[in-house]
Amino acid sequence: MYLIEKIAKTKFVRSAVEEKADLSAFRERPTLRIILGVSAICVSYIIGWPAVAVLATLSIYFKKPLIVAIGGPVTYALSHLLFILGMYLAGAKYTRIFLRWAARVLVEKFSKGNAGTDQ
Repeated sequence: MYLIEKIAKTKFVRSAVEEKADLSAFRERPTLRIILGVSAICVSYIIGWPAVAVLATLSIYFKKPLIVAIGGPVTYALSHLLFILGMYLAGAKYTRIFLRWAARVLVEKFSKGNAGTDQ
């Protein structure tokens, strides 16, 4: 488990473990900006690949390959831009909180699972 040991030594993970990073910040009432950001992210998933699949189906049904050839990339690009907007609105705060918690949990889990074994 050399990789886990190396990850556990990073400043980010060490501080997460020392401070017992948790998800308590998610108990706060979200602001309108965060709600809009998360909503934009959810909509981006809906108009991403599902919309491209619908365009492909329509393209086959109407025997017009340009529907998916042009509409697919345009729809997917729009979905990607909407996702980026959502991430911007939601902000990095909650992503950082989640990543600190996840890093702490994973390192603690794998460190305990390896305790007592010499490799």
